[in-house]
Formats: sequence, C-alpha cells, structure tokens
Amino acid sequence: MTEEKQNVIVEDSAAPRWVGIIVVALAVVSLVALGVGWTATNHAKALEQTFGTQALQTRQNEEVLSQRLARAEDTNAQLQGELSVVTDKMKLTEGELRKARAQAKKIKQEGAKELADLQNQTSAELATKASVDDFNKLGTDVNGVKTDLDTTKNNLQMARGEFGTLIARNHDQIEELRRLGERDYYEFTIDKKNERSKVGTLMVELRGTNPKKTQYSVTIFVDDQRHEKKNLTANEPLYFFSNGTRAPLEFVVNSVNKDKISGYLSVPKANATHAQASGSSN
Repeated sequence: MTEEKQNVIVEDSAAPRWVGIIVVALAVVSLVALGVGWTATNHAKALEQTFGTQALQTRQNEEVLSQRLARAEDTNAQLQGELSVVTDKMKLTEGELRKARAQAKKIKQEGAKELADLQNQTSAELATKASVDDFNKLGTDVNGVKTDLDTTKNNLQMARGEFGTLIARNHDQIEELRRLGERDYYEFTIDKKNERSKVGTLMVELRGTNPKKTQYSVTIFVDDQRHEKKNLTANEPLYFFSNGTRAPLEFVVNSVNKDKISGYLSVPKANATHAQASGSSN
C-alpha cells in the first residue's frame, strides 16, 4: 500500500515542468512582440518627423515663390508706367520735329524770294538811270549793293541744316552769320578728353577723335539729360531742344585733330524764339 501511494505522488509532481516551459515560451513571445512594437513605434515617429520637415520646407518654398511673384508684378507695373511716359515723350518730340521742319522750309522759301526781289529791284533801279553822270554818281552805291549781294549769295551757298539754319565751316562764315543777328554763336575749342567743358549753355565731354576720317565722339549734357554721340563727322550739325524753347540749339564741330575739336554752338535769340512761337500759334 505504501509503495503505490509513493508512485502516485511522484507522477503528480512532474506535471508543473510543462507549465514552466509554456510560461517561458509566452514570456519570449511577449518580449519579441514588445521589441517589434517598439521598433514600429520608432519608425512611425521617424516617418512623422520626416513628413513634418518636408511639409515645413514646402510651406517655405511656397512663401518664397509668393514673394517673388509679388516683386515681379510690382516690377512689371513699374516698367509699364515708364514705357507709357517714354511713349508720350516720343509723340511730343515727333510733333515738335514736324513743326520745326515746316518752319525751316518756310524760312528757306522766304529767303529765296527775298533774294530774287532784291536782285529784281536792283536791276530795275539801274535800268532807270538814263544819264552817264547819274550812273557815275551812283557807282559807289552800286558797288556797295553788289558787295551786299555777293555776301548774301555766299551766305545762301552755305549748307543748310535740317531746321533751315545755315552751317558755317570756318570762323569767317561764323562772323557772317553773327552779323545777320538771328542767333547767338559761341565758338569753342576742346583739347582734353573725358573732362566736361562749358560751351554756351551746354556741357560737353570729348570722348575720342579720328583725324583721318575727321570723326569724333562726344557726350553732351542738356537740361540734366545725357546724350552720347559717336563717330560724328565734321560740319555735321547736332540739334537739341532746351526746356522752354521751340527753336533748336545747333552744335557744329568744324575741325577734328588728335584729342582736339573746334567749332561753335548756335543758340536762338530770345526775341527770335518768341517770334517763331507766335508764328506757330497763328
């Protein structure tokens, strides 16, 4: 009896070993599950941080693009305004140029008519002198009239500019034009490059010369405006309109040497400008 009881006890005590194995297995599975969950959590956090950084960069790029677009729109509006102003000025300049050309043509026609009338009048006066004594007496006057006619012919043989003004080629012709009293003439000589020199109401800066081709380059400042002129030829007139005047200023270079130019500036007189303005208004 005793031995049978002991055997039963031994068999009952062996059963908890399987329970321990199961517990250990469950523990291992739990640890593996915890590791996998922790890894997944870290990966999710990393992805969330990456997406957050990309979203922030995207917002920043959108803000930069918006700012550039706003600046581009402002620049476009400014350029359109400046283009409108330039277009208006060009229309005004074209209108003044047409008026000046019309006035020049009229002056040329009137000058030719006055010369023809003067010649006809002189011929008629000489034809009416019947006596030799009267003719001899008038000899001095006739010679004077002839001299005046020769001077007038010489003046008319000078080249005329775009606005009908006579273009002098030397000092003597400048003096002849000065005696007409229609414009003021300022003779000049500039012998320094890249320095501003005052010529009448203008500031002139000599940029370069080519004596072989009688060409020169200058920068002219008129009413705070800068005008660059390159490779101009001697006796080629330049015209500028100053504020408050309708008749142009005329800039002419007669001689070109190495780093030196000489010529004159022709300026309309105040009364002549006023008369032309009155004539235009009529």
